[in-house]
Amino acid sequence: MTTLSGAPASAPPGRPQDAGALLQRSKVSLDALFQDSPPGDIPSGDTTGTIVFAPGTVYGPPTSRALGALFWRGKIFHPATEDLHNKILPFGIPAVRAQTYVQDSWLDDRPCVVLDYSKTSFVAGWIRDEIREVAPGLYLGLVWGVGRLFGGRRLILRFALKVES
Repeated sequence: MTTLSGAPASAPPGRPQDAGALLQRSKVSLDALFQDSPPGDIPSGDTTGTIVFAPGTVYGPPTSRALGALFWRGKIFHPATEDLHNKILPFGIPAVRAQTYVQDSWLDDRPCVVLDYSKTSFVAGWIRDEIREVAPGLYLGLVWGVGRLFGGRRLILRFALKVES
């Protein structure tokens, strides 16, 4: 992404530059960053994903790397069909489809990009992801668990997506 002057765009001061910076923050700080960010455009194409597990702790980065290597590598967005596929397992196999659209967040009732699995996935139909662009090409995501298992709706995990250039 570049600015009007042709120079590379960068995150405003105090904004994370990459997923590693998000892992260093607390859950409260991440939620505040999400609330302070615009929805951004629905991404297009390939993204690299990072599970933000135990943010702000010494266990977060190594656990997030291990979980990512084993289970989830990111997402591939398809603007023409308004959906995406998750890249799963060590080889990044495209699977687990979700619809994409803009709607108000369950966290703060402001617009975000929703990744909705309820009508597209038997495996993940109880999940709703919300993302906002926290720096150019870097999205912070919230994973909501929905249904009786979660007592209605509950924020269960955070993740980061970096749009591939």
